[in-house]
Amino acid sequence: MTEPNGTPAAWQGGTVWLTGLPSAGKTTIATGLAERLRAEGHRVQVLDGDEVRAALSAELGFSKEDRDTNVRRIGFVAGLLAAHGVTVLVPVIAPYAMSREAVRDQHAAQGIPYLEVHVATPLEICADRDVKSLYAKQAAGELSGLTGADDPYEAPVSPQLRIETQDQTVEESVRQVHALLTERGLS
Repeated sequence: MTEPNGTPAAWQGGTVWLTGLPSAGKTTIATGLAERLRAEGHRVQVLDGDEVRAALSAELGFSKEDRDTNVRRIGFVAGLLAAHGVTVLVPVIAPYAMSREAVRDQHAAQGIPYLEVHVATPLEICADRDVKSLYAKQAAGELSGLTGADDPYEAPVSPQLRIETQDQTVEESVRQVHALLTERGLS
């Protein structure tokens, strides 16, 4: 991308926070969107919740306080990357509205675009998908504190985009998020 005078343009970075229940499709959408954005020449980083937790928050458990700390850490890293022109896709459960609001506020304080996408797949569909066998383990009594099953999930009230993956293909979901980025001047 270049300016009209031929000089390289500075990339506008930003964070796209994809929140939803386990197995909702957050990472699948983020991965598909990342491929599309890279093909268009964008600098993109996916900060998958599970991967970042293992690297930055391995000492944390799954209490409300620990989940809040993990979300804030991920948000901090996302903000750093976005401030340097990277489009950061963050597929993470982030079950509590207050934690997501703290990340949004941190981005706003630095003038970094932040878009919240609620991957609003119903619990029954997520449990049927059960990509990581979490719902099966919870049902068998081997796991407790599963977001949406026996631990709360506070769905976003006013996300910039709400996607119902049970009603569309992955490609359609990716197109919706891409359209939002384009509308906001981030793609």
